[in-house]
Amino acid sequence: MNQHSVSVRTNIAVFAALLILLLVTIQAAYIDLGSMNTVIALAIAVCKAILIMLFFMHVRQGNRLIWVFAGAAFLWLGLLIALSMSDYLTRGWLGIDGK
Repeated sequence: MNQHSVSVRTNIAVFAALLILLLVTIQAAYIDLGSMNTVIALAIAVCKAILIMLFFMHVRQGNRLIWVFAGAAFLWLGLLIALSMSDYLTRGWLGIDGK
């Protein structure tokens, strides 16, 4: 198995980017955008997940099979998020009280 090393500088840069995205998530929570708050929080979370996957899980240095499985995982995640959001965003359309 090939050993790929990632420099300490790269790890620190990715860590700093994750901290910045964490601060953006916290700031976005204080802005009232209605139902778009969830969409923005999920978009930021996906960005953080991509950074973690590429650098800390070493997918960036992996072969094509690893990329296929990582892509399939994100495709499945996107499908689950899309179906959940279609339910969440359309709950008030019928005017039925959910209690």
